[in-house]
Amino acid sequence: MNIAQTSNAALLKRREASVPRGVASAAPIFASYAENSELWDVEGNRYIDFAGGIAVLNTGHRHPSVVAAAKAQEDRYTHTSFQVVPYEPYVALAEKLNALAPGDAPKKTLLVTTGAEAVENAVKIARAHTGRPGVIAFTGGYHGRTLLTLGMTGKVTPYKKDVGPFPSDIFRAPFPDARNGITVQDALNGLETMFLTDADPSRVAAIILEPVLGEGGYVPVPTEMWIALREICNRHGILLIADEIQAGFGRTGAWFAISHSGVVPDMITVAKSMAGGYPIAGVIGRADIMDALAPGGLGGTYGGNPVACAAALAAIEAIESEDLLARSTALGEIFRARFAEIGARTAPYRMWDIRGLGAMLAVEFVTDFETAKPDAALTKSVIAHALKRGLILLSCGMHGNALRIMVPLTASDAIIDEGLAIFEAALADAIAAESHLAAI
Repeated sequence: MNIAQTSNAALLKRREASVPRGVASAAPIFASYAENSELWDVEGNRYIDFAGGIAVLNTGHRHPSVVAAAKAQEDRYTHTSFQVVPYEPYVALAEKLNALAPGDAPKKTLLVTTGAEAVENAVKIARAHTGRPGVIAFTGGYHGRTLLTLGMTGKVTPYKKDVGPFPSDIFRAPFPDARNGITVQDALNGLETMFLTDADPSRVAAIILEPVLGEGGYVPVPTEMWIALREICNRHGILLIADEIQAGFGRTGAWFAISHSGVVPDMITVAKSMAGGYPIAGVIGRADIMDALAPGGLGGTYGGNPVACAAALAAIEAIESEDLLARSTALGEIFRARFAEIGARTAPYRMWDIRGLGAMLAVEFVTDFETAKPDAALTKSVIAHALKRGLILLSCGMHGNALRIMVPLTASDAIIDEGLAIFEAALADAIAAESHLAAI
């Protein structure tokens, strides 16, 4: 391993001078090398990675078969633009995704480069297919940082602050919220009220929802919510879009998180862990819907890059051959049990909720169980102390008080145990620091 002869501090100074402050970095360290679920910075410090590049590395850093497939493709060609000279890796990946997606209807797949681009194209396709402009998203949903996707994203800070106005014909429906006593029926009643007051259903093209809210706090959509939304969409001729960008490709123990509900969406947006670290995204949908636009209406210069397509095919094969769907389920059970033990032992009445699907889990910190007041300060402190001890963590949630787990599904039991031990020590550090400040 060749560690660059520099320091994190020196690189931070260069970063501050050359990169806009709006591009935030969670950790003040710079990567030099990574493998599977471990990362080393430029000073040679080792870290266990429970963030996975924001849920991009279900198959781990530098999975051997993914890297090999990408290198083999690089030896042939790296770019032609599929719109100019097409190539087999794009077609092969589309075929694979069509086969994996739930539902028996014939499907087609569009490949693009980023998750936000996938969401924008899903909306564009829905509008073309239905001839309607409206889109309904939900409180706490995250769908991207472009202006259209920010309009759908249901969280102001830091994403939407100071960058409006946003596109019209985007409506926000309530999401079930146990903290605030909003039941599934309450949320559905709110949606029906919206149809009466703001969003004429005959003008709504699509309803879009993450099966597990990402930035919204890793909150799963209840099955009864999905069933009701499917019926509502069928009744009004609205398309149902599952935004699987963060939840897909095994993170929840299924290829797609919506599969846990048994509901079949009309379109699925995908990205992140699809290619094991290479930039690619897509929209999978019913063939008749996907064919709504005329030739030239879809695409992008880099969309479905051949190197990324090759990597994606290898990553999907790795998920299949290494049984990572079952591994995700097992990891979820491990984390749930250990979090419960750690909370009771190290921070009684501070870990209010442990939630998620499979290995897509979060733990939420509060000041106390009586008020369940969100404690973003403690969450931030735990993350900082964990980094000092060699564990990379990220927060999420509307109040910034949840820690989300995005560890590679390929991480060994030993690495998981080590990471959880560090987490407990960091939590103890944070509680001790809090007590010290309170005593001053």
